[in-house]
Amino acid sequence: MADDVFDFRPGAQVPLSGAAGQTAATQALASAAYRDNKVEEILKANSDWHKSEWKKGLWDLFEPNLGEAYARAVQVRMLGGARKPLIQSFGTEPQAVVEHCLAANRIRRERDSWLTAVMALCGLLFLPGLAVWLLVFQIRKTINDTKDKRASVLATAVLVAVGVLAVIFLLRLPFDGFWAWYTRAAIVAPVAGWFWARQICERTAKDMRERWGGLLSGGGIGAKIPEAVPGSPGETAAERLRQGLARLTAEQQSNVVFYAGPKGILGMGTRWGSWQLAEELVPREKGTEIHPFRSWDVIRSIHDQLRMLERGPLHTGGFPKPSIRHWIVSPIGENADEVARPSGTDVEAFQIRGHEVQRICNEQQFGSGDRHYLGVQFTLWGGQLVLTMLITVTVLHETLRIEVTGHALGPVHALFTTKPKAKVKEVPKPIKFWEVQEKKLPLVEPDEVVRLAVRAPFTWYPPLLDFLGGKLKLPEPFGLRHAWADKPWRHRFMADDALRTATPVLRVVHAAALKVLAENGVDTEKFDTRSLLLSNLIQAPTPTTADVYEG
Repeated sequence: MADDVFDFRPGAQVPLSGAAGQTAATQALASAAYRDNKVEEILKANSDWHKSEWKKGLWDLFEPNLGEAYARAVQVRMLGGARKPLIQSFGTEPQAVVEHCLAANRIRRERDSWLTAVMALCGLLFLPGLAVWLLVFQIRKTINDTKDKRASVLATAVLVAVGVLAVIFLLRLPFDGFWAWYTRAAIVAPVAGWFWARQICERTAKDMRERWGGLLSGGGIGAKIPEAVPGSPGETAAERLRQGLARLTAEQQSNVVFYAGPKGILGMGTRWGSWQLAEELVPREKGTEIHPFRSWDVIRSIHDQLRMLERGPLHTGGFPKPSIRHWIVSPIGENADEVARPSGTDVEAFQIRGHEVQRICNEQQFGSGDRHYLGVQFTLWGGQLVLTMLITVTVLHETLRIEVTGHALGPVHALFTTKPKAKVKEVPKPIKFWEVQEKKLPLVEPDEVVRLAVRAPFTWYPPLLDFLGGKLKLPEPFGLRHAWADKPWRHRFMADDALRTATPVLRVVHAAALKVLAENGVDTEKFDTRSLLLSNLIQAPTPTTADVYEG
């Protein structure tokens, strides 16, 4: 099956439609791969429905920072060989985010290769001294974690005391000969290695922070992943990575979405409004019959009219060009931790074929099974706001129902849009002591150098590092965009955009549907009355929780 082993299609690769204008959310999510904050910071971005979890490891000295944990978790979840299906990330380009995670991991591997050499020369050869210094740093870290000022002073005092004892021990050893010189070297070599490692870490930290800030400024250095370009037919790892990226892009274009009860349609956000027009199908002239038509005929007319949304009688801006697609909505449990992509002869490259979409529209309107919706989607604010209006048409007995629902996916959490802050400290000037000046601090703190150096030799086998230091567990079912989306209603202009979208879309839908009914000999008087009533109701100033039913 093409869905199992996905690959690029022959010929030139053309950028997918709808990708333009989605850079803000994409770059915000990508910037997290380069960050050096505490890993627990990402838990602040948890929403009511989607929560990341931090699984602690065996030893906190091996604990990753936010960028390391995020890049590792996203790479494994999006490209892993046995990964579960993904939820589409509307308003973003997930492949670009994954590429930045791969690029960040490659930069760290290069740094860790140097740090491993430092650990081998200055640590492994002088293991007793390294063990003593690591014990001192662990004691200091444990005391500092108590968040007590006196404890912090005590931690510094412990480090100073050990340093003084080390100097005394160097000068007056109780023995001489080879072991005396080895003991001196075991005390000095780890300290020299620490200074060497600090230079390596500082250089890499500067590069990572430039990439972090550059992405959030709207530019930045592009992600370079040479490991995804096979140089010869025998490079199976590169080929698998290339196919994984192609599969990710294809899954992003799937026309199947999942409805999870109060969580709404995953990836599109919760349903904030619902408007239904349902009236009896009565012939316009007595003694005649209605011309036969199907739900698909009405949907096709609505589809054609929605393409004209960007046009208006006045030159005042208005709607940007929307994305109009036919969606198949599959129901899953509210607390389901995975979804199942459809497969079979009616599916190609994760997309249900057109004839099957038409069959579902006409026949699956009652009882179990997937449902058809026509969606018009606006990607605004650089991908930070995704507005989706879904339209479905059902005919049961002699009643035709046209339902329009509004879904809104808000901006990514503010954590992802925070730029790096320069590490400076205000100190008084030497002569003009009443004035202060900023003193630039190193990007990498002393304890951070120790943590990076200790982790470096284990990066060759990431699962071992996950066991020792812990790992980030992503919310399931996972999709990059909806996992860390905030509510749009806290932003006045975003809320206005959502509310303003509903009225013109509803009117176009009703006008197109009534045209089909009139052409097929249906009396549209009741439909017209009901449409005018809904047009008034839709202008309510506040959104509702349409997916929550109170019984």
